[in-house]
Amino acid sequence: MKIPASFRNEDWMSTIMGLLMMFMVIAVPGVVPGIPTSFSTGDVIPVVILFLITLVFSFAGILLTGEKMKGFFLSFAAVFLMSFLCQYISAIPAVKKTGFESVFFSVVLGLLVRNTVGLPSWLAPAVRSEYYIKMGLVLLGTSVIFNEIMQAGALGMVQSVVVVFTVWNFTYWLSRKMKVDNEMGVMLSSAVSICGVSAAIATCGAIKGDNRKLSFVISIVLVVAVPMMYFMPALAKLLGLSEEVSGAWLGGTIDTTGAVVASGKFIGDTAEAYSVIIKSSQNVLLGVAAFIISIYWSLKGVNHTEKPTPGVIWDRFPKFVVGFVIASLIFSFLIPEGDVKTLSSAAKGLREAMFSLAFVCIGLETDFRFIFKRENWKNISTFLIAQLFNIVITLVMAYLLFGGNA
Repeated sequence: MKIPASFRNEDWMSTIMGLLMMFMVIAVPGVVPGIPTSFSTGDVIPVVILFLITLVFSFAGILLTGEKMKGFFLSFAAVFLMSFLCQYISAIPAVKKTGFESVFFSVVLGLLVRNTVGLPSWLAPAVRSEYYIKMGLVLLGTSVIFNEIMQAGALGMVQSVVVVFTVWNFTYWLSRKMKVDNEMGVMLSSAVSICGVSAAIATCGAIKGDNRKLSFVISIVLVVAVPMMYFMPALAKLLGLSEEVSGAWLGGTIDTTGAVVASGKFIGDTAEAYSVIIKSSQNVLLGVAAFIISIYWSLKGVNHTEKPTPGVIWDRFPKFVVGFVIASLIFSFLIPEGDVKTLSSAAKGLREAMFSLAFVCIGLETDFRFIFKRENWKNISTFLIAQLFNIVITLVMAYLLFGGNA
């Protein structure tokens, strides 16, 4: 069967392959192993299985676009090995305590290779960060379960909606005042207000943004999240906040899920639970935000001489958002409740594998000379000011909504 030309592009193929991986998880439970984090003999088979699954789906999608695949297998194997190495490093107990996640090491390793020996021609065929990111984002939809979000509490969703809307608009306004370009401004706004790295990635995909800018945003998010993981719990105790308020505050301000959980643990079990509730509530807004940003950017990006018809908007609309919504709806309403957790865990293994591949590629695609350009000081300043605003407004909302629980 011949695939229509309109589907033979990376945008559609990454979405289709992401959905096919999801259906594989549902149809063959247990086939997807978690990401191994050691070099022991017992982990060889899971590593090989994960490698083969990601290779087959990645290869198939690119092949169906009509691209030549010369050198892809060797290149993909090298990128996969680099991503696994970063997963291993992040799982070392001493490293894990620092709060640095595998995404940090993936980007750093890619940057080191690119900015020392350069990007060898044999490694280039599989360096496709946007492709892997979109596949991972479709799989991210399997973790957005509406029933769980509703059970987490209406107040948590109220806080998330108010904070995300307020902080996003403030950050975008600030970026305009600081003369930050629109692409960077939108990515910074989503990263600060929603859920850090995942939000920046989704936004970059929605606006078809520059991956070098995405690399910068990911870097600043991760660097700032680590000290906040230690500073925020100490400040919460100094202010005498209840565990409920503290958890809601941490969950709404710290930008990586791992750092949120770790910071909540520093205060207590109740704080940890509330921090996860708020972070989960913000995560569910990611799909909504990506959809709105996609529509806005599609309209904004249309040539002024071209009428923004529904057809034109659809052509420019990032298809991974469709895949994300489909995955979320299937796991929320069509999968038996008793199976959701197990299947979501398997899908998470694939998602993390695709994101890890993408982060390595982001580093391989990024020149340090871009990150350290003078103009990025404006971006850093914008992020830090916006994060400070986020800390204050989230504290106010957390106290108003959860202060009565003390």
